[in-house]
Amino acid sequence: MTTLPIRIASMSDDLIMELTREVRFSLADGDADGKPLNSWAGWPASDRIAPYLVLRATVRGVVDRRIGYLCNIVTIDKAVRDEAIPQLRDVHREDLSVGCPYEAMLTRVVSPIEGAMPDNVELIRLELRATPFLAYTWRKELLNMIQITQSFEFAAAHRLHCADFSDEENRAVFGKCTNPNGHGHNYVVEVTVGGEPDAQSGTVLEVGRLERIVKERVIDEFDHKHLNLDCAEFAELNPSVENITRVIWDRLNGAFGSANLAKVRVYETPKTFAEFCG
Repeated sequence: MTTLPIRIASMSDDLIMELTREVRFSLADGDADGKPLNSWAGWPASDRIAPYLVLRATVRGVVDRRIGYLCNIVTIDKAVRDEAIPQLRDVHREDLSVGCPYEAMLTRVVSPIEGAMPDNVELIRLELRATPFLAYTWRKELLNMIQITQSFEFAAAHRLHCADFSDEENRAVFGKCTNPNGHGHNYVVEVTVGGEPDAQSGTVLEVGRLERIVKERVIDEFDHKHLNLDCAEFAELNPSVENITRVIWDRLNGAFGSANLAKVRVYETPKTFAEFCG
């Protein structure tokens, strides 16, 4: 038996890594000067109706071998709480009557957070989650672009089956998923589009338009259908989660005007998903 050599990084090697910290907070007016008592649930907290947001900051750099840290997460917390939250609360208060696009809110806090980071790390990504299903992302490598990710759901049945396989071969490959009458899933689809915010509207793509396009081109076509029997793409193509993801990409690619389709992710179950980036 041949034993493959395993290389263990020495203490002198530079270990480059990314670290993400999630900060949860409310934009409600109130005392934000005290010490966080429950940052897990979000601080500042809120006892009234107000936007509750999540900001995920990702930094990259070389891990300090002595202590095992890329950077202390307290530093990231402080940067977000000192530099981002006050600005976002001010924007919310000032623009409550007219509304402020999340793209503008996110773009506004990039530079302040970057400036508050320690010298040994680089801020490479900020993700502002407006709801559990809608997120706006800034990526350093994409310069002035902002990405929007929205979640959708449809229920459908399918059968995994290859016509040129014997029954035994199909059962060996697909197991219970080759049941002749099919079986069903509640599929969750995440669609990510990106582009530069429009100079006048401040948005990359109006969320209602994003939802309308996905509903018309995907949800209405697949929801409560038997994919093999009701959808032309799967008459001969096996409706695996991989193939479903690619078909959804093809249905959406080029449909968003100046915004570009960046990624489609499809969850077949909470534990299994496929994604395609073109």
